[in-house]
Amino acid sequence: MSVETTSFKHVSFLWDENKAASMAGDEVALLIYRSNLLGADLRLTNYGGGNTSCKTYEKDPLTGEQTEVMWVKGSGGDLGTLKKSGLAALYLDRLRRLKKIYRGIEFEDEMVELFNYSIFDLNSKAPSIDTPLHGFLPFKHIDHLHPDAAIAIAAAKDGKEITQRLFNGTIGWVEWQRPGFDLGLKMAQTLKESPSIRGIMLGSHGLFTWGDTAYESYINTLEVIERCAEFIEENTGKKGPVFGGQKIQSLEKAERLKQAAALAPVLRGFCSDKQKMVGHFTDDDRVLQYINSNDLERLAPMGTSCPDHFLRTKISPLVLNLQPGDDLSNVQSVKEKIAPQFEEYRKMYADYYTNHKHPNSPGIRDANPVVIIYPGVGMFTFSKDKQTARVASEFYVNAINVMRGSEAISEYTSLPRQEAFDIEYWLLEEAKLQRMPKPKALSGRVALVTGSAGGIGKAIAKKFADEGACIVINDNDAQRLESANEEFQKQYGKDVFTGVKLDVTSAADIKAAFEAAAIAFGGADIVVNCAGLSISKPIEEHTEKDWDLLYDVLVKGQFLVTQAGVEVMRKQGFGGDVLNIVSKNALMSGPNNAGYGSAKAAQLHLSRLNAAELGKDHIRVNVVNPDAVISDSKIWAGAWAEGRAKAYGIKVEELPAYYAKRTLLNEIILPEDIASACFAFTGGLLNKSTGNVLNVDGGVATAFVR
Repeated sequence: MSVETTSFKHVSFLWDENKAASMAGDEVALLIYRSNLLGADLRLTNYGGGNTSCKTYEKDPLTGEQTEVMWVKGSGGDLGTLKKSGLAALYLDRLRRLKKIYRGIEFEDEMVELFNYSIFDLNSKAPSIDTPLHGFLPFKHIDHLHPDAAIAIAAAKDGKEITQRLFNGTIGWVEWQRPGFDLGLKMAQTLKESPSIRGIMLGSHGLFTWGDTAYESYINTLEVIERCAEFIEENTGKKGPVFGGQKIQSLEKAERLKQAAALAPVLRGFCSDKQKMVGHFTDDDRVLQYINSNDLERLAPMGTSCPDHFLRTKISPLVLNLQPGDDLSNVQSVKEKIAPQFEEYRKMYADYYTNHKHPNSPGIRDANPVVIIYPGVGMFTFSKDKQTARVASEFYVNAINVMRGSEAISEYTSLPRQEAFDIEYWLLEEAKLQRMPKPKALSGRVALVTGSAGGIGKAIAKKFADEGACIVINDNDAQRLESANEEFQKQYGKDVFTGVKLDVTSAADIKAAFEAAAIAFGGADIVVNCAGLSISKPIEEHTEKDWDLLYDVLVKGQFLVTQAGVEVMRKQGFGGDVLNIVSKNALMSGPNNAGYGSAKAAQLHLSRLNAAELGKDHIRVNVVNPDAVISDSKIWAGAWAEGRAKAYGIKVEELPAYYAKRTLLNEIILPEDIASACFAFTGGLLNKSTGNVLNVDGGVATAFVR
């Protein structure tokens, strides 16, 4: 088929004829290509949502004969990033023969394990619950998506009638039913009764479309969704203002972010009473229109409709009883005001569980809200990691779009609570949760590491990221920070870090850095003071400027960053860690080192003082003392190395070996060694240790603490 340029307003046409032509004859490659295109447009489906399939003829490895195989997105995959390894491949005849042993809808769940007897490719992904929905339809290529525009019709009070009128009977309708074997049978029956339809709308759920080729399926999908979106646009405003019109006015952008940064750590603390949570914030225009509206009070408690939405957002959000311009500086007062709302939400969720559970239902999960709305400011989401929190936010934006569309053309309806519960606490969903890998040691933790664009700081940031933490990387060198941002983006992706320019001698910069942490992740609970510099001069050459710079960066900087970090940790209320990267020079004397060595000694004693003061807040303060960490260090790139070499009467290039030889272990110390020491303090094994000093110097006897 020749592909002509196709123009759409409400969806993205991304098909590249040349790229598709290079895959001609490889239907599985075209399936993956089509899936990636569909997953790239969040108006069509969100992360992890929907599934696609194709049917091919393959050589049976047992008989050598050609057999029909269905390739379908496997359990837990994502269309936008789908690869062949994410597909399940099944013998189609075996899958369809399962109809003969199906015992009825009350035995629905037992069919999922039987899918495994139909596996064709032994390396394929586990089949998902939607497998029969694709297998029982005869079409070569099938798309099942959760487009906002289609779900808006599917979730409308008279969605069936609207679908009939809008598509003149060419789109079938199946009432809401939990996905599974029986739903696949009902879809096949719908097609049998109306063989000329081009798709099926699933009530409150989503859309199925198909075609004889990958392109035909793709274009059919876009055309149906485009028509749904056009219809909603044509009718928006005819019944009255969107969401009943505006009730309150948003703050200006800068003020919204200021309020969000001030409140996020408080909310994170409330949401983390069972396990540490990471936050996400958005003040997207679509969110503001909804949360500032007259209809918010009516719509928010109703919850979402599509199962993919509320599995990630919980059944309904918590709407805060705060005004946009409220003074949030009195943290205790703010906590006292919103604490009853959290208690009420937890009770509501517990009642929801108790009233709808079955004898074999899994135990109740965390009863805290996932989605929290602050009218006039924005929307927060909290979950076990940043990606999950961000995806929850995206799914609730989808839900907002669905509510807006449904209200424009009819009246929005959500799933009955029992149906919602049966999805949320479905034993198959529970089994999927139980199969997920255990969280890493620092999952749910947020760390701000000063000077983390290079050297020791970057090694610490990477170690923490590897162990599951979210990181605020920073530096006072914009070029160095940009390079680190690119490196972290490539290695970890956007959900693991945020970067901010930070001069630790600037109170304004420090405040902005912790505000960035609050906006990006909900707060911070690990602070590592690593930023530093070194000046090595004989006393007669040491200037007042040198002295002030050393004390400003090392001592004042450590104090100011710790002070700001403690403020955030106290808002959260679950303690935290302060780690100070000091030096063996804090404990031993050496030549040409008066300013640096005394500043390091001040850092060390400041750490002891902070540990003594902050224990009541469960904030641990510990010290790591490195020595001679030369690799990737700005300190050693300049005059410091020359000064130390001069002091010891050797050449600069001889310093690593010189430092190693003077240690008891005869070891060169690397940034990664310091990072491992920091992880030892924060990784869970030393939770009852504070005020400690850990030397990582290869063994320097004169720097022993005692």
